Amino acid sequence: MGAFIDIYLLFCVYIIMVLFSSYFFSVSSSLSSSCKLRREFHLNGLHKAGDVILGGLFEVHYTSVFSEWTFTSEPPQPTCTGFDTQGFRQAMTMVFAVDEINKNDNLLPNMTLGYSLYDNCGALVIGFRAALVLASGQEEQFLLQENCLGTPPVVGIVGDSYSTFSIATSNVLGLFRLPMVSHFATCSCLSNRQRFPSFFRTIPSDAFQVRAMIQILKHFGWTWVGLLVSDDDYGLHVARSFQSDLTNSGGGCLAYTEILPWGNDPNELRRIVNVMKKSTARVVMVFAHEIHIYQLVEEVVRQNVTGLQWMASEAWTSVDVLQTPTFMPYLGGTLGIAIRRGEIAGFKDFLLRIHPDQHHNNYGNSIVNQFWEDIFQCRFSPPPVGWVEAGGTLCTGQEDLYNEESELFDVSNLRPEYNVYKAVYALAYALDEMLHCEPGRGPFSSNSCASLQRLEPWQLVYYLDRVNFTTPFGDKVSFDVNGDALPIYDVMNWLWLPDGTTKIQNVGEVKESPKGEELTIHEDRIFWNFESKQPPRSICSESCPPGTRMARKKGQPVCCFDCIPCSEGKISNETDSMECNSCPEDFWSNPERDHCVPKKTEFLSYHEPLGICLTTASLLGTFICAVVLGIFIYHRSTPMVRANNSELSFLLLVSLKLCFLCSLLFIGRPRLWTCQLRHAAFGISFVLCVSCILVKTMVVLAVFKASKPGGGSSLKWFGAVQQRGTVLVLTSIQAAICTAWLVSASPVPNKNTHYHNDKIVYECVVGSTIGFAVLLGYIGFLAIISFLLAFLARNLPDNFNEAKLITFSMLIFCAVWVAFIPAYVNSPGKYADAVEVFAILASSFGLLVALFGPKCYIILLRPERNTKKAIMGRDVK
Repeated sequence: MGAFIDIYLLFCVYIIMVLFSSYFFSVSSSLSSSCKLRREFHLNGLHKAGDVILGGLFEVHYTSVFSEWTFTSEPPQPTCTGFDTQGFRQAMTMVFAVDEINKNDNLLPNMTLGYSLYDNCGALVIGFRAALVLASGQEEQFLLQENCLGTPPVVGIVGDSYSTFSIATSNVLGLFRLPMVSHFATCSCLSNRQRFPSFFRTIPSDAFQVRAMIQILKHFGWTWVGLLVSDDDYGLHVARSFQSDLTNSGGGCLAYTEILPWGNDPNELRRIVNVMKKSTARVVMVFAHEIHIYQLVEEVVRQNVTGLQWMASEAWTSVDVLQTPTFMPYLGGTLGIAIRRGEIAGFKDFLLRIHPDQHHNNYGNSIVNQFWEDIFQCRFSPPPVGWVEAGGTLCTGQEDLYNEESELFDVSNLRPEYNVYKAVYALAYALDEMLHCEPGRGPFSSNSCASLQRLEPWQLVYYLDRVNFTTPFGDKVSFDVNGDALPIYDVMNWLWLPDGTTKIQNVGEVKESPKGEELTIHEDRIFWNFESKQPPRSICSESCPPGTRMARKKGQPVCCFDCIPCSEGKISNETDSMECNSCPEDFWSNPERDHCVPKKTEFLSYHEPLGICLTTASLLGTFICAVVLGIFIYHRSTPMVRANNSELSFLLLVSLKLCFLCSLLFIGRPRLWTCQLRHAAFGISFVLCVSCILVKTMVVLAVFKASKPGGGSSLKWFGAVQQRGTVLVLTSIQAAICTAWLVSASPVPNKNTHYHNDKIVYECVVGSTIGFAVLLGYIGFLAIISFLLAFLARNLPDNFNEAKLITFSMLIFCAVWVAFIPAYVNSPGKYADAVEVFAILASSFGLLVALFGPKCYIILLRPERNTKKAIMGRDVK
């Protein structure tokens, strides 16, 4: 595109050099004070004299044919064909606006506006020639004046219609600051004030048009669209800005981008339509001119490509030639944005009064004559060769426009014409403001004012920058720092009625506001050309629901993605989330992964079956201990109870009862006091129990040793006081161990999340592993000593040798706690507590049953054996 513009600039420089060399040659070859143009451009135009002349460039014809140009021949003269009624109406709008201003006593009083309009024939070379003619004049001869006074040929130009033409023309005319006010050039590149310092326009730039189209896409949720653009500045600039803005706004992606060729290229059009047909995008946006669309839709019809939602740029939204019975089955329901519609009072009557006699052109037939010939299908004299012979008629000038039906007279949908109207008035208001300047208070050097006799183009540009007026239709007209008008578009819809007729209806508007682009759409008015009568879906991938994240497909646009479920512990609670968020520490993802829920808590509870069973066993053991204690108290005077120190038996039952009860501290949610108390209570209770057993064992050994000759002295060391003291000392050592442990590194409750990701395991951390090991080791040490002493006394002669019961009970005790250690270490969470409770209960029941079961059996069921003789070994019969 840069090379294309450079060609324009080279061409412009070439033209200027030709004119300059012609001028220099004329001066140097003539001795007179007058100069003569070296070459004259023969252009279609329309002119009116006035104190000030405004120029105009319009596309009255849309095809130009050039004759062959050789080095020996004259430069080729264009032949314009294909009369463009809309372009002619735009030119007539300028004529009407100038006449209306001349009749207005409040605007430019005492001064007459004139105009000089040219037809660019839709060709750059012709439009550029016309612009140079407007800027420099086309008088056959002109006199050199030493004072250089005189009004310039034109003070401003309305036009051009095409962005490319405006770029080329403004590149040259901008060097002289000659103002141009375009009514139809939308390329955003023309907003570059450094490059185009004197360019203005009354139509929004493509930058806003692109943003407006993106707003419509967002409104209907169309994120997967195709883009077709024309191969010129208008289309290519749109393609760049559209792709950039669409990506930045997150509004969607382009499924494809194709450039529509100039001219009729069937192979290229066939390829483009094949791309459209194969794509999954149901929405096609087209930024191109009428001729491109016509050729494209012809190929669409040939291939019968249906089911597409067309979106039209302002360049072809209001084109009637596309609304034919052949095209409407495919183009029906088209959505597009159109230039703001306006109303021009009295314009239709003006059009009906058009007559060739009213307009005269010094350079041949005026464009009014050409319009007359086109609408009445006649020719003015002299007619083309063979015209009459072929049955053609001659124009008489008496034809009546009132009896003709033409789109020219339909003024209900004035859009480009309304922009022409505003452009003419903008130049007029700038001139009026300039002429109202008070001498000595002007904006230029030394507070001077501009004058028509010494008017510099840049002075009018100064006033155009400050134009601010309201049209009779109620629209405000002003220009921003880039020369752009206040942006506003109408949203249009192509309605295909049941009777086969068509209608373009307004269904909303989009405009710029301090908040950004504001879109208003009345969906109930929109005609959708689908069986469902609903807007289509055009997406590359379905939206990812909450609980999933988007994973882009490799090598495809961002709109094409897979939906990946969030992993455990992560959620996404929005549609189309790019990533999943981790839940807070105490929360976990729900099965749907769309919100976080509190983690389940796990501990050995009183309400679960395992906790209920252990609690029941603990209470049962406590109850049995209480019953046994009651039996022993009731039968305390019997030999069975009194044997082996009944006081130690009572104390042993109490300690066993405490052992059963301490297991309850391991059930329920851990708290600081339960964590600290459970192991201390467990350690002290079992040491008390084992101490009693150890003392009982030592007493048994002492008694049997005393029964031997010379052994009576051993009993003095095992009196009641010594027995109590031994138990107290052994238990105090464990109490000291527990105290030191609790003071140095106390057990504390802990929320463990390592066992299960979705659960919080409440447990008691022992704090000091050494302290816990010493506590258990001390119990084990006492138990082993008791077991060894009882094992040595197991064969002592006696009918009821309690040492055998102690040996068996301690064997059970040691076996339980030896098995406990590996089971405890390998059990997570609440199961570690359950193992410890089970070990406490098992060892407690083992001691209770082994030590007191046989005694209770004799006391309750075999009372005849509860005698001193039976206990001393004498058989009872």
